[in-house]
Parts: sequence; C-alpha cells; structure tokens
Amino acid sequence: MSLPARCGLVAVVGRPNVGKSTLTNLLVGEKVTIVAEIPQTTRNIIRGIRTLPSGQIVVMDTPGIHKPRHLMNRLMVDTSAGAMRAADLILFLIEPDGFGPADRAVLDVLPAGGPPVLLVINKVDRVRREALLPLIARTKDLFPFAEVLLISALTGENTGGLAEKLLAHLPEGSPAFPPEEFTDRPERFLASEIIREKILHHTRQEIPHETCVMIDAFETTSPTLTKIEASILVEKESQKKIVIGREGSLLKAAGTEAREELEKLLGCQVFLKLWVSVREGWRDDAVVLRRLEISSGG
Repeated sequence: MSLPARCGLVAVVGRPNVGKSTLTNLLVGEKVTIVAEIPQTTRNIIRGIRTLPSGQIVVMDTPGIHKPRHLMNRLMVDTSAGAMRAADLILFLIEPDGFGPADRAVLDVLPAGGPPVLLVINKVDRVRREALLPLIARTKDLFPFAEVLLISALTGENTGGLAEKLLAHLPEGSPAFPPEEFTDRPERFLASEIIREKILHHTRQEIPHETCVMIDAFETTSPTLTKIEASILVEKESQKKIVIGREGSLLKAAGTEAREELEKLLGCQVFLKLWVSVREGWRDDAVVLRRLEISSGG
C-alpha cells in the first residue's frame, strides 16, 4: 500500500548571509534565487518547487531578518514574518560559530504555536564536529525544535535525502504545481535578479544595497530571440560611475555574464541592453518598490 502524497510550504529563515539562498537552490535542484557574498541579497519571497515521487515541497527563500533602516528593509522583514506564518514547516538557519543577537532576533519572531521548526546548523564544513556539541546543547532549550540538522548547503554535506526528510513533516495533499515547474516566478523577474547578481559580484562591497534592477522591456520576438531592456538604479552619481566602470568595462562584463545565463534559462538568443540611472532615495520610494515587487505580502 503506497503512502499518501504530501505537499506544503517550507520557509527558509535566518539572519542575513547565513546561506538561505544556497540551501533553497540545493533543495530545488535548480538555481531559483541569486547568491552573493553580501548580506540582504534576497529582497523578495522566492518560491522554488521540488516534485518528488511522494509529494512536492515549495521552498520559500526569505529576506534575512535584520534591523531595517529604509522602507525597503521594513517590507523585507515583514515579508519574512509573513512567510513564517504561511509555512507548513520552517527551517531556521544558523552558523556553527555560535548563536548571537542576530539569531535571537529571528527566534523572537518565530510564530508562537506555529508550524514545526527545524534548527539547521549550516556551514558545518568549516568546523570540527565536536565543536558543534556546545552549540547544540545551548540552542536545544531555546525553542522546541522538531529536529536539529547539521549540513553544508555549499558542499552538500549531510544533504542527501534532505528533501525527502522535509517532505515527511508536511501535510498530506496533492501537488500545488505541475511537476515540470521549478519556480512560480516569471521569467521577467528572474531576468532582473540575474542582472542584479552580476552587478553585485562585480561591485562587491561598494554598492550592494544601493542598487536595484528594473526590467523596462521583455519581448520574445521569435522562438530564437528575446530582447530585454533594463535600468540599473543607484542612489548617487559616484555609484553610477562604479557600476559603469572605466570606459564601460564593468557594465559590459556584468551584462555579458547576465546575457549568457539568461540564454541558458530561456533557451534562446538574448539581446540585452542596460542603462544606469541615479535615483536618490529609491529604497524609500513606494513606486519603485512596487515595481520591484517588494512588499509586505512578498
């Protein structure tokens, strides 16, 4: 007798830069959310879909919980809190170097009487296993975690069969999405995120939070060609010069990398045109944030 199918929402939460996006991509088996070595890279709820023989998990990558300074950041934190309330299972990620005030801030917003929460200690490839014992002992009394998992999302350590393990915590139900889908985000949104990722990689720590990407045009002109035009917003003229680079070198390099990844995603040739514009205070501009789909509803 076969077991009933299961399906549900899994929210991946934690402080910024703890590895939520890397884990989301690993669980889905596809790149659905961008990854950068800076905090607060994820600004929206990114849903990735993994269909298994015994059911389907919908993984929600969430913005890191942090102290907000702008409207954008307040909406990001509200989005994460909303994802926790909607979830059937929560993965609370921490790092093996300890449980600090930023982790406590996340713990404090976990919904009371909500879904089961698994404590996931990520990046365990960085420490000896015996060094984790005090951390496990310290955290087990902080919250009634359903389980403690020790993994490395980056290397894949201890992640074999992880999706199936999560599925066992989800309610019975039919799949919410067709089995061939791996995200509910449209190609237009994915394009903006891919472009932003390449900008972040090239600018590093210089302008990570002061930049965003808005798609101005997305047109599939034929089965073999898609034309995309995008605006890269920054807050200062000096940041515009950084993004463009000397004689346009940085913008050209980021654009080339984005175009190549988009061609793999879309399965066709991509014509990509990028502009850089200064828009002071865009992180507190509700009109811009709506276009970026950054809202308390995710």
